[in-house]
Amino acid sequence: MSDEMMPGKADKEMGMDKKLKAKTLKYWHKELILVGIALLIIILSFPLGRYPVSPDNLFLILAAKVFPITHTWPAAMDIVVFNVRLPRIFAALLVGAALATSGAAYQGMFKNPLVSPDILGASAGAGFGAAMGIYFSLNVFGIQLSAFIFSLMAVMLTYFISRKVRLDPTLVLVLTGVLVGTIFSSATSLIKFVADPYDKLPAITFWLMGSLAAITPRDVLTGIIPILLGGIPLYILRWRLNVLSLGEEEAMAMGLETGKLRFIVIICSTLMTAAAVSISGLVGWVGLIVPHWARMIVGPDYKILLPTSIILGGAYLLLVDDLARCITSVEIPLGILTALIGAPFFFYLLVSGRKGWE
Repeated sequence: MSDEMMPGKADKEMGMDKKLKAKTLKYWHKELILVGIALLIIILSFPLGRYPVSPDNLFLILAAKVFPITHTWPAAMDIVVFNVRLPRIFAALLVGAALATSGAAYQGMFKNPLVSPDILGASAGAGFGAAMGIYFSLNVFGIQLSAFIFSLMAVMLTYFISRKVRLDPTLVLVLTGVLVGTIFSSATSLIKFVADPYDKLPAITFWLMGSLAAITPRDVLTGIIPILLGGIPLYILRWRLNVLSLGEEEAMAMGLETGKLRFIVIICSTLMTAAAVSISGLVGWVGLIVPHWARMIVGPDYKILLPTSIILGGAYLLLVDDLARCITSVEIPLGILTALIGAPFFFYLLVSGRKGWE
């Protein structure tokens, strides 16, 4: 009996293996398409802006960095492309990828699709820390360090307080995050209240709405290190995030040291959030909705979900930044546009029942 069943069982396993490989290949195809779309958005972002740069001049300017080409374009065009447009494009890609990656990691770690850097209070904490840095006239490194410390403090408060309450863990986590975020937002308002109304207050207010208008190559270089320090470990741990998203007991049964893993994920995600916020100011909703988009495209497997979130997050924020500087004659803060796009989309998810989590 068992000898007759063995060939059937082997055929079944081979069939499942083929289906799994076909499914994985299909997802990688989707990811390649997303990479192509992201590259197209990057190329189209260069000519956009008040100083016109035609596509043929753009091609020549970029090619002149590699090949010996005679300059037939104004010198100002070089400055616009390499000192203004290029840092801004890099910054948008970095911030979008960082927020989306940290949001996806938070959601997997807490096993909750509603979790994001905004809801857990990380953004509000980073906002308070950065406002403190601006108030005390710290340099860029000081602002980033202050943002990271208070962002980490906010997430830790949310996490440990929610574990003390023996009610619905999802509801308690979200409510605790909202409360902690409110406390830090109130503290930020207090700093604005006492800040110099002609100097510090406008800087803090404009910064809190999120913008890449004043980005410099130095800002990008300063922010890229903490984002990579947080992002690389998360990318390496993406396999374990799959197990962690199954639940505490299942992860421990499979031999994972859940406490240590959660600590690493919190530190890395918060580092990325704080670095992103210190570059661009508060840009909400990216860490919440982009992982949902990624799940709707490639499913919940973190092996593919995390790189997809990185690509989608970067491309999405770059597209929003393009809209911010082209819709009207005055540049619109990024936080306003991401909220206008993100809130209706999340409302659609709630109404349609498509949580993108199954």
